Amino acid sequence: MRIGLDLFRNDDGAVAPTVAITLFALVAVGGVAFDYARIAGLDTELQNAADQAALAAATQLDQEAGTIARGTAAANALIDNLTFFGNDGAAAGTGVELSEVRFYASEADATADHPTDSTLCPTVGEVTDDASARFVCARTVARTANFALTPVVGASSGTASAKAVAGLGSSVCKVPPLMFCNPTETASDKTFDAGAFRGVGLRAVTQGSPGGWAPGNYGYLNTDIPNGAPGLRQALGWENPPGRCSPQTGVDTKPGVTTTVTGALNTRFDIYDSSTDCPAGGSCGASINSVKDVRRAANATGGNACRLHNNGWKLPTAANIYRPLTTAPMTGNYQMGHPRDICHYIPSGTAGSCWADPFGKGKWDRDAYFRSNYVRTVATANGGVGTRWTSGTGDGSWQKNTGLAENATRYEVYDWEINKRDTMVDGVMVMASSPAGASGATLVDHDKPVCSAAQGYSPGIIPAGSVGAPPDSTVRDRRLLSVAVINCLEHNVSGAEVDLPVIEWVDVFLVEPSLNRFDASNNKYTDQGDLYVEIIGATELAGGGTVGQVVRRDVPYLIE
Repeated sequence: MRIGLDLFRNDDGAVAPTVAITLFALVAVGGVAFDYARIAGLDTELQNAADQAALAAATQLDQEAGTIARGTAAANALIDNLTFFGNDGAAAGTGVELSEVRFYASEADATADHPTDSTLCPTVGEVTDDASARFVCARTVARTANFALTPVVGASSGTASAKAVAGLGSSVCKVPPLMFCNPTETASDKTFDAGAFRGVGLRAVTQGSPGGWAPGNYGYLNTDIPNGAPGLRQALGWENPPGRCSPQTGVDTKPGVTTTVTGALNTRFDIYDSSTDCPAGGSCGASINSVKDVRRAANATGGNACRLHNNGWKLPTAANIYRPLTTAPMTGNYQMGHPRDICHYIPSGTAGSCWADPFGKGKWDRDAYFRSNYVRTVATANGGVGTRWTSGTGDGSWQKNTGLAENATRYEVYDWEINKRDTMVDGVMVMASSPAGASGATLVDHDKPVCSAAQGYSPGIIPAGSVGAPPDSTVRDRRLLSVAVINCLEHNVSGAEVDLPVIEWVDVFLVEPSLNRFDASNNKYTDQGDLYVEIIGATELAGGGTVGQVVRRDVPYLIE
């Protein structure tokens, strides 16, 4: 009886019913953990694939013909992901396919939500023209991870897809670190359209008071060049400027701008006014076309011959200098380089003047330029020795002789001169020194460099793509600059600023050297710290580009 009573009271096997009751729940929890790990793994695999596809497509965002087709092909061809967690029996097996690749003009459009399904690439804002495609969205085909255990508890299999948005980040490298305050910025308009100002002169002055920079002021970017004027001279004068690249946007400005460093830019015009204009360690060769409004005596020699000096480069006398007082082109013959817009010569307060405005009107005296600088040294059917090219379109006119349009830009004239240099055109040897055979104190116009080689630099830098340049040359034009345009009022720019948005990178043509000029009354007309340039157009980044940049770095980057 004792044994029977002990057996009745023994509870050693009481856990079995508990285990039996909870077994279903334990299996369910384990199944959920296992199967949802599979769907999480599938999601990661698909996201990696979408990222790679978007980045691959972004490498083709050069806005050239075929951009969209090449980007789509790259997205589909360069994916190298497998979906080991997908087991839905899809035709792709373990491979990944894309359901859509779409292109957009702005980041805002590319990252906007789809009108009905946030997992899809947005359709609003999609572009189909190559020139507008700057961002891309790629989405994978949805894949399924069929659950192994959770069906026991009634859960269905998991489906996943992924999308990614990418763009192409560009940096401008090995160019002078220049920026302009947007000359058209107002309280209501923050845009700048370089194309609308093609051929227009821009009178840029150094930044104003320390309290802020005004539209039309210029300054420098911080590219980690050494502090002070010596570093800026290196950046402005050297053929291969030091410092890091400047990003397409998000630039830093450099404080402490000094007007004394513009002499380094003048080396591009064959002017070497100071031994510090080209700091040791770099080369400061002049452009092969160094046409300018200063001359030097035929017998100029010695240390001052390449300086702005009575024994070197100097402006013509008041009687010979080109200084229009009205909007009408001048009819005389002058000693002149590529001139400013006419309205930027007219004194402030006089009808037709735009002296107070950064922008001119795009009207420059083409007739006076060719009449003054193109004098026949060989008789032709259009005129004898000493006669000049004329206006209009007839025989002997500059339009007929050059093939340039009536509204040709200064840069187009400059480029034509480079490609026709040392060639006889209608009795004129293009870019020859004049007057030919001058001696003594006679002032000579040197259109090609005479000082650059004497300083130990190039006899004249020929830009890539020009006649006489090696076929594989990447040498940039010494009188072309790529500058960043910034809204200085909006961002209250006043010196050292960090990560400023760039409205646009713009290519400009250096029209004249920076120096002090005086009128007939000995009043200062321009300052050595001023820059006068002509707008060429928007700098082509991310695949395009001009010889304004010798190096451009393009890096695809993920946005989301």
